[in-house]
Amino acid sequence: LIALLAVDYVQTLVPLIVGNVIDLLELNNFDVSFVSSAVFKLIAIAFTIYAGRILWRFFIFGSARSIEMNIRNDMFQHLEKMSTKYYQDHNPGEIMAHMTNDLDAVRMALGPGILTLFDVIALGTITIYNMVTKIDPLLTVAAVIPLLLIAVSVRFMGREMHKRFSGKQEAFANLSDFVQENLSGIKVIKSFVQESKSVDAFEKVNKNTFNKNMNLIKLQALMHPYMHMIAGLALAVAIGYGGYITIYGRITLGEFTAFIQYLGMLVWPMMAIGMTINMFTMGSASLERIENILNEPVEIKDSEKTVPLSSFDGSIEVKNLNFKYNDTNKYVLNNINFKVEKGQTLGIIGRTGSGKTTLVNLLLRIFDPNDKTIFIGGYDILDIPLNTLRKNIGYIPQDNFLFSDTISNNIDFGLRTEEKDKITEAAKAASVHDNIIEFKNGYETFIGERGVSLSGGQKQRISIARALIKDPEILILDDSVSAVDTNTEEKILSHLKDNRKNKTNIIIAHRISTIQDSDLIIVIDEGQIVESGNHHELLQNKGLYSSIYEKQLLEKMLEQE
Repeated sequence: LIALLAVDYVQTLVPLIVGNVIDLLELNNFDVSFVSSAVFKLIAIAFTIYAGRILWRFFIFGSARSIEMNIRNDMFQHLEKMSTKYYQDHNPGEIMAHMTNDLDAVRMALGPGILTLFDVIALGTITIYNMVTKIDPLLTVAAVIPLLLIAVSVRFMGREMHKRFSGKQEAFANLSDFVQENLSGIKVIKSFVQESKSVDAFEKVNKNTFNKNMNLIKLQALMHPYMHMIAGLALAVAIGYGGYITIYGRITLGEFTAFIQYLGMLVWPMMAIGMTINMFTMGSASLERIENILNEPVEIKDSEKTVPLSSFDGSIEVKNLNFKYNDTNKYVLNNINFKVEKGQTLGIIGRTGSGKTTLVNLLLRIFDPNDKTIFIGGYDILDIPLNTLRKNIGYIPQDNFLFSDTISNNIDFGLRTEEKDKITEAAKAASVHDNIIEFKNGYETFIGERGVSLSGGQKQRISIARALIKDPEILILDDSVSAVDTNTEEKILSHLKDNRKNKTNIIIAHRISTIQDSDLIIVIDEGQIVESGNHHELLQNKGLYSSIYEKQLLEKMLEQE
């Protein structure tokens, strides 16, 4: 800002220097030394302006970029803490619009916006001061009066621009979300031959974005000519009245020339007022949207009762657990009770939608259960630090999400050790090593977004390897071997049995063959445990478990035939 003030000050000296030279020439009193001095002064001013502008651009623009980076970091860190519910209510495209377009608007307000504001104030004040004190106060008042029209228009245009820019950003968020969703689901679109309908739908969303942008551009297009008109009006007044008082000798020709130059300097502040209104209006609208993210409360977090644990015991006890989602009055889980000792394997089976995955989400604290309903190692799960809880649980979800990275980095995601031996050992335990080495680049094969270049079974087994490399106290497989053949499934389960004897396993499956060797099996139906016991006990009960077993046995026999 000091450099900016210095630049504004020295450039206001130029009209005075030029005016003095003109007055000297008008009097036919040519002085070589005086003119030479004026030339050297102008050269010095030019270099000062050059150096000063480099300095203020570097510091102000650099600071704006630094603030942008810090806000983006804060946003990402905050988004990492948000619960699943938040992402159910806010689409990825909307969030990406906040982290790109909105942040860019805030940066423009904090960088060029603040720069322009100070430039307008400094240059305008110094210029008007020189016009009043060095030339003529009445002429200055007459020329500056048209500037009052700007102040009258600022309030209306600023408010309307804020409204239109918010609409533009919302439209961009919808467009980003539409594109992201359709590209992610491109296989489904192609398989159902819906390309033309997707294009039609995109054109509607794109048209809405175009209309919102045009609404904003129309207002901006009106503002700039308006500022030019006011500048021309002020110049007309200056030439008319200034020429009159010059003829009658109130000011010299040099002073009149200097005044016209000063008026030309005021054209930039007048134009910059419109630019500043644009930048601050758009920046404030975007900042509101960013603040909405940063002010969003973190739902899943450590409580005041949370205490650090010196060790983590994998035993699990669930007591009278009831759970329902916020947007419904129906309980997803009702009166759930079971106990699993450290080193045991719990099998969970039930129909689709019975609440199996919800139970796992509560164990991971993706959603928070009621207090004193889930205990791990004797501690209420709500009192265990989130970081400690999730570090000691290995989770293999149903959707087998993989990152757009190498196979090696995907397996090593939970540890980031970059130890090849551990990565290979985990891959062998998940029965995927042989498949990986068949690829041209082996473990360094880039698998594309969501592992698009892999088969369903390969993605599933890499997900299993990613959990196994952590060697967690509790391992949860949520229907995680459904895409592999029976022989591969047996190899994976055999490894779990042999290498995780002192650690707890939870296996959710639709196939009884996957969980039949579990120490405890619970059968969930419509959110309730309808049966529990080991495989032989449940078969003897002749209940739902036995019914599922007989049905699957019959299907297997038919397949063999």
